[in-house]
Amino acid sequence: MSVLLILAALALQYLENIAPCPMCILQRFAFIAIGIITFIAGIHNPSKGGKFYYYMITISCCLAGGGVSIRHLYLENNPPELFDCGADLGYLLEAFPLTKIFPMIFRGTGDCSEVPWTFMGMSLAAWALAWFIIFTVSIIVFGFLKHLRSEKTI
Repeated sequence: MSVLLILAALALQYLENIAPCPMCILQRFAFIAIGIITFIAGIHNPSKGGKFYYYMITISCCLAGGGVSIRHLYLENNPPELFDCGADLGYLLEAFPLTKIFPMIFRGTGDCSEVPWTFMGMSLAAWALAWFIIFTVSIIVFGFLKHLRSEKTI
C-alpha cells in the first residue's frame, strides 16, 4: 500500500503539477520507510521475537509520519499570518545542518498551509494521516494481537 500511496503522490506531482511542500516530502519519506521496512520484514521472515522489532520500527515510522501530518493539518487550518514560501527541502539539506532544518520545516511555510487538492473533502495531509492511522491499527490488530495469541497456544 505504501508503494501505491507514493505512486499516487508522484502522479499528482507530475501529472497534475502539484508541487509538494516540505511537510509533504517528510510524509513521503515516512511512507517509503514503512514500505521498505515491511518489505525487508517479509523477505527476512523473522522469528516471533524479531517480528516484534519490525512492528515497533514500523509503528515508529507511522507515528512520526502521523505527527508531521497533524502539524500539516494544523497549518492548513491555521495559516501563518506572514506567508513565506521559504526554500525547498533540497536547498535546506545542502545549506544547513539537520539541527537547523527540522525547526525550519515544522515552522511551516505558505506552501504548507495551502490545500491544492482534495478528495472526498479531505486534503492530502488528512489522507496521509488517515493512512498512518490505518497502518498503525493494522499492525496492532494483525501483528501484536496475532503474536500474543500464538504465544498463548504454545
